[in-house]
Amino acid sequence: MMDEGRPRYLRIAEDLRHQILEGTLPPGERVPSESELIHRYGVAQGTVRKAMTELRTRGLVETFHGRGTFVRSRPPVRRKSSDRFRRSHRKAGKAAYLAESEQAGVEPSVHVLYVGPVEVPADVAHKLGTTSGNRVLARRSLYFSDRAPMETATSYIPWDIAEETPELFEDNPGPGGIYARLEDHGRVLEEFLEEVSARLATKEESSELALSAGAPVIELVRSAYGVDGRVLEVCATVMAADRFVLEYRIPASG
Repeated sequence: MMDEGRPRYLRIAEDLRHQILEGTLPPGERVPSESELIHRYGVAQGTVRKAMTELRTRGLVETFHGRGTFVRSRPPVRRKSSDRFRRSHRKAGKAAYLAESEQAGVEPSVHVLYVGPVEVPADVAHKLGTTSGNRVLARRSLYFSDRAPMETATSYIPWDIAEETPELFEDNPGPGGIYARLEDHGRVLEEFLEEVSARLATKEESSELALSAGAPVIELVRSAYGVDGRVLEVCATVMAADRFVLEYRIPASG
């Protein structure tokens, strides 16, 4: 391995990365076990685990509970923030996740976990301009690509807006998704604000997304603004960090 001045876990991760890129460890191949890597590199278990975390963060491997760690068979999905909410996608009958999956060449599917009233959490209430504990419509779903769980998303919609948009109470709101239905009912969208943070997955999230314990996730909270300046929806998304690349196009002028 190169660069003896770097931490050992990074040198191990880099050596394994080269094996993956060169095909020594081909897509779908099981990565050597912890004990094998400990013996091969002469390091402690913690060092090997940090190396594997580094590879997962780079989107090169994925770990399945009880099965082990495998070289990813496909690259992470590239999420283009400037493209995925285009009105043209909605008019073509494609919700954002469908349009994104089509561009990535993967087969999407959605499992609706819950649709119904909830008391709005305090942090979401602030964004919606309402009071904590008030009733809102929640839509929670688990999203898959090629049958692999990728993200969970929970949408919170003000109750008065939900009442005037009855399709939002259906598991499948129809072509183009909930944003298309909002616009059908006169709630024209103006812009989206996304807040992105990273943290470790909870036990429930690890189970839903088939992650190893303590795996990193991306938490993306999106507020959808109407032309009148009102927030029409807040969506809290939890994404497996090693399965996505977030791309933002930012103009330099202005």
